[in-house]
Parts: sequence; C-alpha cells; structure tokens
Amino acid sequence: MEKISLYFNYIADIPAFYRAFDHQFAISEPYDANLDGLWRTVMLHLPLPVEIEFLHLTASKRRRFGALILLFDEAEEELQGKLHFNVLTDGSGV
Repeated sequence: MEKISLYFNYIADIPAFYRAFDHQFAISEPYDANLDGLWRTVMLHLPLPVEIEFLHLTASKRRRFGALILLFDEAEEELQGKLHFNVLTDGSGV
C-alpha cells in the first residue's frame, strides 16, 4: 500500500492544500477545488489502496482544515479498507 504524507507545516491554507494534494497524487485532470470536487477525485481517481497522512497539524490548523479531515474520515469508511487516513501532530498519533 502506497503512503502519501501531506506536511501541514508547509500548507498554510486551502489553496495550498489542493496544490500539495494534486502534486502528491500527480493529478492532471482538472476538478473543482472544493469539497465536492475533492470527494469525486478521492472516490474515482486515487490509486487504491493508499494510506494518506496529514502531518504537523497544530490546533489552529485542525480547525482551519476540519472539513478536509472529515472528508477523508468519511472516504476511509466509504472505501472500506482501500484508503487509510491518519492525522498526526509532531510525529505522535492524535
């Protein structure tokens, strides 16, 4: 299973997240850079199985990116073991 890590100490805002996500997954097909577009991309275009980690999320970034965390939690459930999602802060599981 491939592991993709997104480092939030380098991701300051939502547009930066979409750029990092597109880069990590080499997504070339355009999609709406919003939660609906991201959901469709995760469900239809990610190379499964995959593990996705959000690393270095401070408390304020957890609030800022909360909708993304929920989306990936729901995708993990929907894809029934084909996607594993973790959120880590400073190298420790949270």
